[in-house]
Amino acid sequence: MLSVAIIGQGYVGLPLGLAFANHFEVWGYDIDLHRIDELKAGYDRTKQVENHLIVDSLNNKSYRLTSSISDISSASIYIVTVPTPIDKYNSPNLSFLLNATKAIAEILKPGDIVIYESTVYPGCTEEECVPILEQYSGLSYNKEFFVGYSPERISPGDKLNTLSSIVKVTSGSTAEVSEKIDKLYRTIVPAGTFKAPSIKVAEASKAIENAQRDVNISFVNELALIFDRIGIDTNDVLDAASTKFNFLRYQPGLVGGHCISVDPYYLAHKADQVGYHPDVILSGRRVNDSMAKFVASKAVKLMLSKDLSLKTSEALILGITFKENCPDIRNTKVIDIRNELLEYGVRVDIFDPWADHKEVESEYRVNMLVELDPRKRYEAVILAVAHDEFLTYNIKSLVKDISVVFDIKACLDRSLVDARL
Repeated sequence: MLSVAIIGQGYVGLPLGLAFANHFEVWGYDIDLHRIDELKAGYDRTKQVENHLIVDSLNNKSYRLTSSISDISSASIYIVTVPTPIDKYNSPNLSFLLNATKAIAEILKPGDIVIYESTVYPGCTEEECVPILEQYSGLSYNKEFFVGYSPERISPGDKLNTLSSIVKVTSGSTAEVSEKIDKLYRTIVPAGTFKAPSIKVAEASKAIENAQRDVNISFVNELALIFDRIGIDTNDVLDAASTKFNFLRYQPGLVGGHCISVDPYYLAHKADQVGYHPDVILSGRRVNDSMAKFVASKAVKLMLSKDLSLKTSEALILGITFKENCPDIRNTKVIDIRNELLEYGVRVDIFDPWADHKEVESEYRVNMLVELDPRKRYEAVILAVAHDEFLTYNIKSLVKDISVVFDIKACLDRSLVDARL
């Protein structure tokens, strides 16, 4: 039976491994020992899959977990799903990808195929990863080993658009390998596959998917900044414009997470390499990255307009994850709102029933509230994430008589709020 090894057991790798485990022998590999122990106990902290699915696959031994690279040396297909973040200069950080590639190279055998799903810029697989595979394996590319690229399209927290329901783009380093990889994914994706003509095309398709969304959101975010100065509500304008048959409605808001706020920089990086400065892509990034500062500034202005003293005021931010009903805190822009409010002298509490407290403390050095104190009232409440739980809250019970409520997600009753994006 075909043996598949999934490198990385996060939001992408875990669902992928469980899907393949219905058809093949699968190893799930991760360098995070705590993550492996949790999964072996049948617990997924990302909430991306149902825990019973992990237990079932482990019990029938179609899915095995390890942090030892030697355990996966018998696999013939290696699929890389490690993070590809950006550094503090917004440049691609390929350290996880290249380290995973080196580890695979040291156990690579003739005939093996390495497939990358991690987001990269066009050309990265062949320019950065293949040389490492050759160097540390001693094998010859496209003679003794082969590669492919199939961009992940996982949306954290989305239970409707899942691995099985989204068409999978595939590609391979030769025509024969491309067909093998496409056939492999067709076994787990009922929605079907799309075989790209080259690895670079597949890589580029992933980069532009999220860059397009980022630019579209930046447009409505810029509209929000303009309409705030005019004194009209952005969502009222969107309601009116949406009556036209070809108007695409995007909502203003914070843009975080591991994809939309990151992938455009990978495309911009490659554009700079080939001598082109991507004005539209980078301008969109600048607008979206400015929204947290705008929210904090607007909240402070509203507080001052009500004669609230910033130095003695406390604000509550509801939500810290980058999207609703999801525990993912990667690149959340909520933390920027908090930091900006602190600069003004406002004391800030954050509450989020979805986020892991230890993870937030480790990543952002923030101690969140374990629960809301029913007796405490705040001078300002900012609804930053539209978790289902928050939509049932009595917002008025959280604030003092003179206070400010800022609804970033425009999901609360308008009579309860002072401002919204």
